[in-house]
Amino acid sequence: MSDGLFPMTAQTMFGLEDLLVAELKAIGARDIEKHNRAVGFRGDEACMYRANYTLRTALRILVPVHDFGLRNEEDLYRGIKAMPWERYMDVDDTLSVHCTLHSDRFTHSQFLALKAKDAIVDRFRARQGRRPSVDLDDPTLRIHLHVHGDDCLVSLDSSGGSLHKRGYRDHTNLAPINEVLAAGLVLLSGWDGRSNLVDPMCGSGTLLIEAAMIAGRIPPGMHRKRFGFERWKGFQADTWQAVRTQALAAIDTTHKPLILGGELSPHVARKAESNIASAGLKDRIRVVNRPFQQLAPPEGGGILLLNPPYGERMVKDEDINALYAMIGDTLKQRWAGWTAWMITSNLEAAKHVHLTPKPRIKLFNGALECRFMRYEMYSGTRRTFEA
Repeated sequence: MSDGLFPMTAQTMFGLEDLLVAELKAIGARDIEKHNRAVGFRGDEACMYRANYTLRTALRILVPVHDFGLRNEEDLYRGIKAMPWERYMDVDDTLSVHCTLHSDRFTHSQFLALKAKDAIVDRFRARQGRRPSVDLDDPTLRIHLHVHGDDCLVSLDSSGGSLHKRGYRDHTNLAPINEVLAAGLVLLSGWDGRSNLVDPMCGSGTLLIEAAMIAGRIPPGMHRKRFGFERWKGFQADTWQAVRTQALAAIDTTHKPLILGGELSPHVARKAESNIASAGLKDRIRVVNRPFQQLAPPEGGGILLLNPPYGERMVKDEDINALYAMIGDTLKQRWAGWTAWMITSNLEAAKHVHLTPKPRIKLFNGALECRFMRYEMYSGTRRTFEA
């Protein structure tokens, strides 16, 4: 492109697309188009680096390089082999191929990924007498195929692995929340980054950490060791350094709202504190080892974020309905004046909160379909509160 701009796709989670659109506008992306679990846009090299380093709700930034029609596996092989792969990698580099499939013509995405890999290495072998190796864990080049109907879109993964892997989380509990989802929950809650924020069932601390990074304008990619684009041909080290310097200079060290976590298990609370320390946020987050029923609400109200157990992993003698009834009772008795948000996949158990949520936002935590629900905790009657 003569203007230096090229197309990119930022992948995200269901329900976070509007947040990602807003984030892309903020970093100067152009021609933004919202899709299902993805947002297309155009930008230059610096925009690609900035997207990877600063976007909180993106899972990866893909750069489309070719698309072609296909009717069968041989068409795929020929189309991939015809591409100038030596433009993107050397024979001594390593690669991995991932395929997503939305087509009636094909049934096995892994077989197509294997076929594409064969085409790439066969091209190198035919031209140079040697072939690059496959490395599924840490390849030089990650290649994404998206087969939709009769069309194959080939993209390069500039992120080098999912951006939810921020690099700060060493210790997790049984069911850690994805960092991208955690950031999305904080942003969807409408928290202003200045008022109090409490997670009374904080687990390994991911919601607290993402909230503190949002409040402090701390780039989410700050703790990642490396991004995929750093190993690409044509990588602009000076531009990358400038992007990082600008993002780090924007960190807010003056405003430090109260961010408080409560955790019933002493062992899990220690994990949270370790992760918080790893993220460099000990001066921004406090964790107390206390059950929700005994957690004292800080003065001044604020936002309460809850990600309680969904009942998937509870032992037999634990009553999931009783847990949600306790949440409702505690909210009503102790948290007047606060706005509570809760995410759960167990909508039957959520009825035992005995409060009316509005809105109920559909999200996914892993494969589990969830609702993110807001409860306004007012004093007295609802009529008085609304008046």
